[in-house]
Amino acid sequence: MSAPVKSRREEFRELMKLAIPIAIAQGGQSLMGLVDTLVVGRAGTSALAAVGLANSLFFAVSGLGMGLMMGFDPLSSQAFGAKNASRARALLWQGGWMALFAGLVLATLVVVVPEVLPFFGYNREELSETRAYLYWRAPSMVPMLAFLTVRGYLQSAGHTRPLVVATVAANIFNLGADILLVFGGGVLPEGFGPLRNIPAMGAAGAALATLLGMFLQLGIILYALRSLGEAGVKPVRRPVWADLRQALGVGLPIGLHLAAEIGVFALAGTLAFKLGQASMGAHQIALSFGSLSFTIAVGIGNAGSVRVGWAVGARNTPQARLSGFVAFAGGAGFMTLSALVFALFPGPLSQLAGASEEVVPLLVPLLMVCAVFQVFDGVQGVGAGVLRGAGDTRFTFVANMVGHYAIGLPLSLVLGFGLNQGIIGIWWGLCAGLIAVAIALLWRFHRLSSETLRPLEA
Repeated sequence: MSAPVKSRREEFRELMKLAIPIAIAQGGQSLMGLVDTLVVGRAGTSALAAVGLANSLFFAVSGLGMGLMMGFDPLSSQAFGAKNASRARALLWQGGWMALFAGLVLATLVVVVPEVLPFFGYNREELSETRAYLYWRAPSMVPMLAFLTVRGYLQSAGHTRPLVVATVAANIFNLGADILLVFGGGVLPEGFGPLRNIPAMGAAGAALATLLGMFLQLGIILYALRSLGEAGVKPVRRPVWADLRQALGVGLPIGLHLAAEIGVFALAGTLAFKLGQASMGAHQIALSFGSLSFTIAVGIGNAGSVRVGWAVGARNTPQARLSGFVAFAGGAGFMTLSALVFALFPGPLSQLAGASEEVVPLLVPLLMVCAVFQVFDGVQGVGAGVLRGAGDTRFTFVANMVGHYAIGLPLSLVLGFGLNQGIIGIWWGLCAGLIAVAIALLWRFHRLSSETLRPLEA
């Protein structure tokens, strides 16, 4: 007897029930970076450019660690799909160890990166604020990766409310801390006592605010996790190298894919920095807006990953195929709405960002380019999620390498510098790469789900 398959309407309803809180949590991560950008943008163009470059470098390094943590996601969701909650809990503990090991290594790398940039033609004096930001941001690597580990477990368990609570609390805290630490305690009214003596830290203050927000966010979901209790046999809490190797085998291609995707935008940021502070500021603001909408699509992709993983764990390939394609449709639909916002309101968005007079003429056309690739960005973001739920992570890495580095980056260089289109040309090149990746991932899931999908631990 074949396993039951939900109707499209029922599947969409189940997907959205899972996707909305996950998307809020995912979007909240990006919102913290956007708030940093909006607050620091009011401190001057040079500070905005420094934070833009620092964020590009931080996420280029952290992408590998984020992918390693996501290696536990399909293992966990498939374990829940197979009704094996004890196995999922054991994987959570191993994810904690991976977050610690990877976080310490990558945090060290984040501190070292700005010291290498002068060898590539960057002025050491101009990097002072970038260096200060990264020194304060580097310690957030371990709590950020630990949060991703627990988030993956909670979403695989279908227990998503704590993610929303933690995200909202961290963003409210981050906004207040940003204003206080970037501009100093002098912005507070009389009556705040010692807080008025806090010095203005500039770009470094935004990094410190994000670091503290990360610890708050992690603390909230750890408390929620403890309240769930443990089902079945208590898991081994020491490192289990066989489990870590298995998760590494699944997660390393995800990490390389994220590093490739984030890396190409980081390279675009370094190219924009060479074009001048106005180009870098426009690039950072447009990227912050685009990243915010993209994280919602990634949230839908994460929900699709869980739904596909549950179906694969239950050995129900038709349900996995339906879950994947409904997620594709949901991501494309949301990003179409996002594209309309960017296309219709580039001026108001520029004003919201507090862009200076020299940045606005570059930012408005950049937002129009961003509108063009929104749908394709959503499709490739969802595609990475549903393929991850099916246990296929290597193809996504290959598709990103080819799309971004064989197509997107060369076109960015030709259009941006060869044809003197500047930052606009660089972004059109990035757009072409995203389109190629989106088409490849959609084709891959169609082909893969046409055959029997088997659990990773089968």
